[in-house]
Amino acid sequence: MTDMTRRNFSRLAGASLATLSTSLFAPAVLGQGKPRLVVIGGGPGGATVARYVAKESAGAVDVTLIEPLKQFTTCFFSNLYVGGFRDYNSITHGYDKMQKSGVKMVHAMAAGIDRGKREVTLADGSKVGYDRLVVAPGIDIKFDSVPGYSEAAAEVMPHAWKPGAQTQLLVKKLNALEDGDLIVMVAPPNPYRCPPGPYERVSMFAHVLKTKGHTKSKIIVLDPKPTFSKQGVFMEGWEKHYPGVIEWQDPKVHGGIKGVNPATGEVITDFATYKARLVNVIPAQMAGKIARDAGLTNQSGFCPIDAVSMKSTVDPNIFVTGDASIAGDMPKSAFAANSQAKVAAMTIRAELTKSRAFPARYANTCWSLIAPDDDIKVGAAYEPGDGKIKQTSGFVSQRGESADLRKQNYKESVDWYNGIVADVFG
Repeated sequence: MTDMTRRNFSRLAGASLATLSTSLFAPAVLGQGKPRLVVIGGGPGGATVARYVAKESAGAVDVTLIEPLKQFTTCFFSNLYVGGFRDYNSITHGYDKMQKSGVKMVHAMAAGIDRGKREVTLADGSKVGYDRLVVAPGIDIKFDSVPGYSEAAAEVMPHAWKPGAQTQLLVKKLNALEDGDLIVMVAPPNPYRCPPGPYERVSMFAHVLKTKGHTKSKIIVLDPKPTFSKQGVFMEGWEKHYPGVIEWQDPKVHGGIKGVNPATGEVITDFATYKARLVNVIPAQMAGKIARDAGLTNQSGFCPIDAVSMKSTVDPNIFVTGDASIAGDMPKSAFAANSQAKVAAMTIRAELTKSRAFPARYANTCWSLIAPDDDIKVGAAYEPGDGKIKQTSGFVSQRGESADLRKQNYKESVDWYNGIVADVFG
């Protein structure tokens, strides 16, 4: 990572107190054995906690990261792969450097959590004990939230909202379209991973069509929500770069999304049935299965947490970071997960090594590429307040901004991506 990238990432992420040098913490663990931290999930939430506790405790905490995949494909920036701005390898990262940070890697599926015994059971039946546990499984898809949709249907109508093979399938289908073919996106209801993500993806669809010279194709977005993140600047950008190509429909227009038929490629609403060559269905979402099975979720399907520490409100020995958590005003994003992870890591390190902790501070920024060098963003700072993580300040791109500013936004987003990847994976 370049010096400029390091500076930009540090500035954008904010002065997280969890990133201060380990010399301030002076860890001193009493007793014969090291305290044990186990982390489930190797994404930006889980992997960040593992690396930071290992680093900031100076080896005083035994840290184990449980992640079945040996390579992690980021959902963030996957839209740029969809749009042809990046290749697949550039959004795929290994865990080789994690072990150099002092983290023990276990490439296995976590099958269950015994909260009483403080044990994680792996798929092969073996058990891993913990003193503190971080659960960061990301999201699972509620396939039945869209009538007619299923895990099997996703092989025909990809959601691509969990990275990897689904993202590759979506790109394959997009690149196979002929001029005049229809694309239909079924957008997700709140809350969901990456609020501006579906609309950046629509922009990337339109960019690919434009690049190929497809003048007859159209994209219809069927949204269960009346509004969406950065709506004004997205729509301004669509009209500027892709006039007449993207039609966004809210519930007042489509009357309700009644279902999909994977066999025919049809999407049915109250007012019309659309037959499309590419259907991108992004259903409702919930916390990953391991969190649900452990009883860490509430009726929303996500995990309530203590805003001061990211501790589960169900179990004081468990922390939940990232998309699986109910993080107050914070969106479900990689930036947010990374920020939450640093607060959790600080708290865990302080508890397990009897060292100092600092007040929690959180930050987030989400960038969205509309067209080449036309990037918009939204972000905020947050603190604990009124029993939740509460926004204290914020910003959002405005209509009519200069081309130079939008181009700088894109450069900033690339620097951030390089920075967070290094921060998460080493």
